Amino acid sequence: MARARNRIAGIISVFGELLITAGLVLGLFVVYSLWWTNVLADRAAGKDADQVRDRWAGGPGALDTRDGIGFLHVPAMGDGEILVKKGTEPDILNNGVAGYYTDPIKSALPQDKQGNFTLAAHRDGHGAKFHNIHKLKNGDSIVFESRDTWFVYKVYKSLPETTKYNVNVLQPVPKESGRTKPGRYITLTTCTPMYTSDYRYIVWGELERTEKVDRDRTPPAELR
Repeated sequence: MARARNRIAGIISVFGELLITAGLVLGLFVVYSLWWTNVLADRAAGKDADQVRDRWAGGPGALDTRDGIGFLHVPAMGDGEILVKKGTEPDILNNGVAGYYTDPIKSALPQDKQGNFTLAAHRDGHGAKFHNIHKLKNGDSIVFESRDTWFVYKVYKSLPETTKYNVNVLQPVPKESGRTKPGRYITLTTCTPMYTSDYRYIVWGELERTEKVDRDRTPPAELR
């Protein structure tokens, strides 16, 4: 009887150690996913952003798509400037940037006379550039900085949860936001709830005005 009890106690002890080990491994994975990937992504995005800024140092000029088309500034999210690149594939977004859609519905660009400038970025890990998207409220500013123009948008509608297959939010006229006529819109998309990719969180804005970039790159009032 004593031998059997000792054997059971030994099994329980080994099982407990395995659980502890599994917990440590899981904890390390969480640290990697939610912290270290942010570090790596921010380094990559910073390097590309520096290259874009270096090319812009000569002053305002035409659209330049190498390494990024410009920078998104969203004061309500408090994340600083976000480099914007072409595409929303993981190998792009995982580098700590926002990407504009080329598929399933092609994004307009800010300088287009009408259309929807549609963007995606991670909410957690890999830079988590849209982590605080839920803080955006109607009337908040979204500013896109290109080489020669500041584009100032105002948020007018949010959709806290929709299916990941809802491509209608990317339409040139985003009717789900209540708009029915062509205009110059911006749409931010990311995963929700936090730490999952089950659904999508959507924010829509509309262009309020543009300002030409001066040689000092003086930001619009919304960013001062």
